Amino acid sequence: MRHGKKVNHLSRKKGHRRSLLSNMACSLIEHKSINTTLAKAKALRVYVEPLLTKSKTDSTHSRRTVFSYLQNKDVVTELFREVAPKIATRNGGYTRIIRTGYRLGDNAEMCMIELVDFNEVYTKETATKTTRRSRRGGKKSTSAETTIEEAVVEDSSAEVVEETTAEVVEEVEAVEENKGEVEEEATPEGTDETSNEDDTASEDEKKDEK
Repeated sequence: MRHGKKVNHLSRKKGHRRSLLSNMACSLIEHKSINTTLAKAKALRVYVEPLLTKSKTDSTHSRRTVFSYLQNKDVVTELFREVAPKIATRNGGYTRIIRTGYRLGDNAEMCMIELVDFNEVYTKETATKTTRRSRRGGKKSTSAETTIEEAVVEDSSAEVVEETTAEVVEEVEAVEENKGEVEEEATPEGTDETSNEDDTASEDEKKDEK
């Protein structure tokens, strides 16, 4: 039973265990992923993640502290130049352990431990799956989509208004033309002038008789 067993000694003395974890941490920082047993990977995660957090502040003190654990100048420079800028926005959880099965010789459980921000496959999948869902199940559209939809609706409404105004103008013109034709048919040419001439002639005849 493992009651109260906070540190896995990995069947090694302190010096041997510290050298093992230091070498594994250097390999992880250099190659960004390594294959090892599950017990060593869990011990390495506890060992290397505080060093990754320390590398976020690029100062002489933090470089010397990290070097006291890794004992490798090239790895320290790579940690502060390449790894630290990529993990700057991440608040912990810099490593990922993926189980790969069991070893044939002693049936030890194997795994791959890697730096999260340097795996392009996982980052691409998480970048594409950024949609959110509400509790009711309906999908919320982003602000860009809503603005595009509003612009499309405004454009369509403007086009509809222009089409309707053009149709109304055409109908008004047609009605006015029909009115002009009806008035011309109701009042033929020369009727008013002949009626006025007949009235004046009858009045002259009445005056002569008197």
